[in-house]
Amino acid sequence: MSHTTDIAIIGGGVIGLSIARSLALRGAGDITLIERGPLGAESSSAAAGMLAPQAEADSSDEFFQLLCHSRDLYSTFAAALLSETGTDIELDTTGTLYLAFTEHDEDEIGQRYEWQTQAGLSVEQLTSADARLLEPSINADVRAALRFPLDIQVENRRLVSALADAVNDLGVKLLTETEVHSVTVDRGRVTGLQTSRGSMSCERVVLAAGCWTGKLTIETLKTIDVEPVRGQMICFATKPQLFRHVIYSPRGYLVPRRDGRLLAGSTSESAGYAKHVTAGGVSKILENAHEISPSMAGLPFIDSWAGLRPRAADGLPVMGACDEIEGLFYATGHYRNGILLTPITGELMADVIVNRVTSPLLRSFSPNRFNLVTS
Repeated sequence: MSHTTDIAIIGGGVIGLSIARSLALRGAGDITLIERGPLGAESSSAAAGMLAPQAEADSSDEFFQLLCHSRDLYSTFAAALLSETGTDIELDTTGTLYLAFTEHDEDEIGQRYEWQTQAGLSVEQLTSADARLLEPSINADVRAALRFPLDIQVENRRLVSALADAVNDLGVKLLTETEVHSVTVDRGRVTGLQTSRGSMSCERVVLAAGCWTGKLTIETLKTIDVEPVRGQMICFATKPQLFRHVIYSPRGYLVPRRDGRLLAGSTSESAGYAKHVTAGGVSKILENAHEISPSMAGLPFIDSWAGLRPRAADGLPVMGACDEIEGLFYATGHYRNGILLTPITGELMADVIVNRVTSPLLRSFSPNRFNLVTS
């Protein structure tokens, strides 16, 4: 392969696809997206699709603000994808319940309720009876709960499909089953890529390869380490459905799907690139799911899988332009929030790449917070 493009995006998960779509909608030029396997086959397809920044936050900071901004874009984003592709990404706005089963859990949700109400966020405090009235199948031992009406969910595999169709229709060149080995640089500027299919010439490169980002060689630049964190999931059949809300506890979660599936998760494991389901992982997920609802014990088990979440050293996303090399951009390290951050990452990265404008929302997540200069 000998190919020339204006912008090369390395990584075909929801982050790379969203950036490609935003760039193409702005007429950014010839765009090529390169993926080492099938599109969206890694963490994007393994996720549970929860869009729940409030349920998981202990305080408000710049990361929390970014997450909430992205969640609030989803209604418009879903409608646009439906118009562009005909694919419904099944944005479900029922909301999220967070359950307390111990005294410590009650203290935790009490603190969460207090700071979020003081911040003017939408959150409801529920008694045990209130919670069981909303979701009769939860454990009778629930002591209290919070309801987050704005914390919602999306069918992430349909999101992958919609984004893939959207970028294909917009004329983005898609190279799957293609590994990128290195980014070539001359006099401080990106000049191209070396791939398993040969060389590619380009002036701008976006690194959106998740936990494979750190495996790329970039001339004159230190690698940003993005480690894989394994998450296991299991899936049950529920017809009729047991739940309407996404259900959290401090130890696990359940996510109901429209087609009757019920997802249960998840683990968080340092296991390198070993992407497989383990007996220990399944046992822990089942234990936590049973705490949420003893009814889980009688459900048919239909599937299980594992994915590798990309985590940077400080646990925060890495997004923006690299100061050391002209034409090099990062969009990686989204860890547990890749699906949630998909719409805002596409828009803000397109601003950086096309208009050279860095939103205040991105400043804390710049790749330049790491020491990238080679000795």
